[in-house]
Amino acid sequence: MLFAKYLHILGFTIWVGGMFFAYQCLRPVAGAVLQPPQRLTLWAGVFAKFFPWVWLSILLILASGLHMMAQLGKPPLYVSAMAGLGILMMLIFAHVFFAPFKRLKRAVAAEDWSAGGAALAQIRRIVGINLILGLVVITLGALGPVFLV
Repeated sequence: MLFAKYLHILGFTIWVGGMFFAYQCLRPVAGAVLQPPQRLTLWAGVFAKFFPWVWLSILLILASGLHMMAQLGKPPLYVSAMAGLGILMMLIFAHVFFAPFKRLKRAVAAEDWSAGGAALAQIRRIVGINLILGLVVITLGALGPVFLV
């Protein structure tokens, strides 16, 4: 159980921490100092490096979470809420990966900065939603035992 918990924490730290850094730190600076061609090229490259880590994190989170839930038997409400929101986050990420990120890569390759900007704006909005969900899930994990047993 301890090793599963470690893998779980490692997975969500990489994923949610990466979203926080990208959304709160990199995005505002890139938007302020880079023109669309450089900014969109930067984001396409950043996502291409980060998204494989997200897929690995999802694998770690799913495997460890399912293992820990199996050990619990009937999980408490906060654990079920974490699992449901976590799966929602995974589905949202899959949408980003297979739809707007694909459009962003195509637009950057074609130097279609308008289409790339639209794809990046969609990714930004969706990542913002997933970041909020991730922080809620972390809060449930830390404080759920107090409020939602």
